[in-house]
Amino acid sequence: MEKPVAQEKKGFQKIKKKQVSGSKVVLEALLSEEVHTIFGYPGGAIMPIYDALYDFDQYLKHILVRHEQGAIHAAQGFARSSGKTGVVFATSGPGATNLVTGLADAMIDSTPLVCITGQVYASLLGTDAFQETDIVNITSPVTKWNYQITDAEEIAEVIARAFYIANTGRKGPVLVDITKNAQLQLFDFSGYTRCHHIRSYRPEPEIRKEYIDQAAKLINRAKKPFALFGQGVILGKAEKELKDFLEKTGIPAAATVMGLSALETHHPLYVGMLGMHGNYAPNIMTNECDVLIAIGMRFDDRVTGRLDKYAKQAKVIHLDIDPSEVDKNVKTTVPVWGDCKKSLILLTDKVNKSSHKTWLEKFRNLEKEEIKEVIEGELNPKGEVMSMGEVIKVLNELTKGDAIIVTDVGQHQMVACRYAKFNHSKSNITSGGLGTMGFGLPAAIGAWYGAPERTVVAVVGDGGFQMTLQELGTIMQFGAKVKILILNNEFLGMVRQWQQLFHDRRYSSVAITSPDFLALAKAYGIASQSISKREDLFSALKVMLDHEGSYLLEVMVGKENNVFPMVTQGSSVSEIRLK
Repeated sequence: MEKPVAQEKKGFQKIKKKQVSGSKVVLEALLSEEVHTIFGYPGGAIMPIYDALYDFDQYLKHILVRHEQGAIHAAQGFARSSGKTGVVFATSGPGATNLVTGLADAMIDSTPLVCITGQVYASLLGTDAFQETDIVNITSPVTKWNYQITDAEEIAEVIARAFYIANTGRKGPVLVDITKNAQLQLFDFSGYTRCHHIRSYRPEPEIRKEYIDQAAKLINRAKKPFALFGQGVILGKAEKELKDFLEKTGIPAAATVMGLSALETHHPLYVGMLGMHGNYAPNIMTNECDVLIAIGMRFDDRVTGRLDKYAKQAKVIHLDIDPSEVDKNVKTTVPVWGDCKKSLILLTDKVNKSSHKTWLEKFRNLEKEEIKEVIEGELNPKGEVMSMGEVIKVLNELTKGDAIIVTDVGQHQMVACRYAKFNHSKSNITSGGLGTMGFGLPAAIGAWYGAPERTVVAVVGDGGFQMTLQELGTIMQFGAKVKILILNNEFLGMVRQWQQLFHDRRYSSVAITSPDFLALAKAYGIASQSISKREDLFSALKVMLDHEGSYLLEVMVGKENNVFPMVTQGSSVSEIRLK
């Protein structure tokens, strides 16, 4: 087998010129970017790249998914668990368009991806050739950057730019579309050079000292400060900086759904999750604090509720790497642009050592109220039917908060985010901004490849699981050790909850019939079990977690259980309902 050029010598830019195909240069580029895992599905327009991949199999592991949407969600899970850039291959036409949902999901959740799609010959562009779609225009709104290559000599530079753009500044998905003639074209390749600068692209705004000083003054004077943190902390690798800031100031802190696990859930200053189904105290206290410090979060509508009633009494400090997010939804008193890993260090140096015990105690009192009214009944239900919350409670007991929890979208997602315990960053992987049903299973597969040393549990509903369950075939073929926990309530639960509360129980198209999940798992060679009795829960979860390979556990839970607290649409966060 011919050795890939990139392995011949360190310092790829020094390699002597050599006639190679565009396809081979694509793979050389991936090796140079230290990519080792690709998720994809072949087809006619990308076949030359797959042909070249045949000679790279000992350097690049390609995971053949069962649908291109599975590929991109797996790449998202990989990126989120590893902190690296996920890579996807797909062919033209339907292969490329099947990536669109995942691109939109990655865009809104700031997940770094490089998607490489094949395209018809350049001479056929615009002729409605077989499997031709204008994927560049289709994906422009849902990518950070995209580009079509028609000449192989562009490949190295464009892919270098793609990785640089995807993984710098506010991270996000990039798509590179390569025509078939460019994949086949031979040219003199003199090596690959990583990109470290693009003249027209400024990934990080300059941190302004005057804003750091202004923010510090507000924090030092505050009597009731409150910190909100999001995924920007995880993406910026600023977990330590966040903890240092909080511990020096003594400020209580809450997480967005995407920020969960940036701070361990047992930290004494952690007061819970924000948002529509978040914890009672952080939602209430948002409208009572005098200084609100937002760190790496974007004031999503599920966090703010009614904007005209959101934190109007507070001075707002917003730390964000994306200046377009500042003042977009919530008016900011002091904008702190820049990478929060850097800005938090500067801010922590300026703030006073402090404690806010009386203020923090108010959060704890409200927490006790939520425990009494909601949490106790969810985690320790008295009826015969199991609740989703008690399943997550037992899962916590067994994993000790060390597992990666990957959720699909729906009631189970909110319950898992509310009750799962996290000791380590990059442990909560979910579809936040887009809310993509079907995300859970393929994302869990990717998460395991990103962190194979960790236990990965996919917590899914019976509805979302059926959207991408074909990816059980990926597990069967490649052996990803994913634990699949189906919380089956025989409904599209979140839609049913809204129909119950706001549409007079007119349950329209929400009762869902599922296949025999155990028979399905058996067909894919996956060990499985189904339980409906509480006395079986602990042992069933332990068997699942102790099993050497992948495992599917179906738990039958209450059909009409609801997720509370809840901020209803059109309400203020301080109007959060406990029941």
